[in-house]
Amino acid sequence: MEQDNKQKKPFLIAVCGKGGVGKTSISAIIIKILAEKADKRILAIDADPAVGQATALGFKGERTVNDIRNDLIGRIEKGESENRQALLAALDYEVMAALEERENIAFLAIGRPEKEGCYCKVNSMLRDIIESVARNFDYVVIDGEAGIEQVNRRVLSTVTHLLLVSDASAKGLKVIETIGSVAGQAVHYEKAGLLLNRIRSEEEKNRLSLSPAIPLIGWIPEDDGIREADIVGQNLMEIPHCPAIEAVKRAINNFVD
Repeated sequence: MEQDNKQKKPFLIAVCGKGGVGKTSISAIIIKILAEKADKRILAIDADPAVGQATALGFKGERTVNDIRNDLIGRIEKGESENRQALLAALDYEVMAALEERENIAFLAIGRPEKEGCYCKVNSMLRDIIESVARNFDYVVIDGEAGIEQVNRRVLSTVTHLLLVSDASAKGLKVIETIGSVAGQAVHYEKAGLLLNRIRSEEEKNRLSLSPAIPLIGWIPEDDGIREADIVGQNLMEIPHCPAIEAVKRAINNFVD
């Protein structure tokens, strides 16, 4: 893909939160909403080791960035040497080949955390390539791990929007509070927001003790349609609009401006 120098900087949205709060489903719903803009291109990056976003979006996720990284490390450990320019060209080709595309959506899985050992130059080259690929899209949505520092180290050095997701549990909200207290040091971002998931009512939302460090951008009602899709592993791109999707749409429209 050729980079248009006049192209505007893409919106880079990192979705993070405690495991089990529904961030993968929310990431998929955000992508579903953004993909309705037929003239926009969306890159979905699955940075969660579970690689659940592939199922949620209907992609295969067969080859990951970490597979590419491990292949390169294997060559290095065997003594095979290439100059940096040749390595960058090879890695760029392999990352582009790992992209899965459908209509105006492309999907890239990061894979499981790296094996032990310091390969900082390899990590840096791969991150530079991912950033270069991202510039070809209008929106980039990252389904991240609970720890936002992984987004910075493994995916992108900066994001425009940091979206933190929690359910009503004390544990989930504690993770948000912790992330909020270190967010500025862990990852560079322009705007942050909290999205509450699986909330039964406005009254329940009002009972929650929320961190003042992250502004609340909206809440998503408990939705049987989304819950059933999660249980059976259904592609969320195929489900009809429902209260949960409409709630995400309102929140994202206000958050990403």
